[in-house]
Amino acid sequence: MLSHMRALWKGSLAFGLVSVPVKLYTATENHDVRFHQVHEKDGGRVRMKRVCEVCGEEVSFAEIGKGYTDATGRTVIIEPDDFESLPIAETSRNMEVVEFVPNEQIDPILYEKAYYLEPDDRNLKPYVLLRDALQETDRTAIVQLALRQKTQLACLRIRDGVLVLQTLRWPDEVRPAMFAFVDEDVQVRPQELKMAESLIETMAADFDPEQYKDEYQEALLALIEAKLAGVEPPSEPVATGTTAPVVDLMAALRESVERSKAESVERQKAQPEQEDTEKRRA
Repeated sequence: MLSHMRALWKGSLAFGLVSVPVKLYTATENHDVRFHQVHEKDGGRVRMKRVCEVCGEEVSFAEIGKGYTDATGRTVIIEPDDFESLPIAETSRNMEVVEFVPNEQIDPILYEKAYYLEPDDRNLKPYVLLRDALQETDRTAIVQLALRQKTQLACLRIRDGVLVLQTLRWPDEVRPAMFAFVDEDVQVRPQELKMAESLIETMAADFDPEQYKDEYQEALLALIEAKLAGVEPPSEPVATGTTAPVVDLMAALRESVERSKAESVERQKAQPEQEDTEKRRA
């Protein structure tokens, strides 16, 4: 349940003449270990001071404003009242669906941050209606809203029965993929393509993110715990080998297929043993 958390945004989601009061919550969180800058001599924190480069004085948060410097070095200060005159002020509490597009037409490279939308009203029917309609039509809603003093392009999709708002990059924020190799005339033999397809088939599976784990993060936390406890950090095997350049592409593909098949057989053998172990533990 995210309702106990503070909503980042409250407003109305409008599609057509239907309006749905909603709350917005961050859908993801970062588990990276955060490090501080410290003085190696005594472990004291090293903190950054905000110093004005003109007068040399340290500046408090209350004295800091928003400014923009152009290419010639000229700086203008944008006052809080200036933001009120921008179009964003009119849509600060409204989220409007502008169109419904086929799901596959949104390039994943456009995706940014994900948020959950919770109905902010006892009348759940409009929310459920939009959710189910998107599901039945295989469509994604494109919306515009004001978030963090910025007009955002976003889309609405469904995850676990909840509407998810995914902010999108604007088209001019995506760099074109201009690489010289794209125009090179590289010939792939039919048998090589067939063998590559066989390799893909032997490694095909349904994606389950739960089967993966952040081994680096786990090792890093174990290292930190050991240092805090004053004991020897656990040693982890480090992969030092490098992949050799492919000399015979067909031979490399054939060996890859055989290895993948062998690993698949081993996984199938190990699965009953793992299930038996889990049953005994239960």
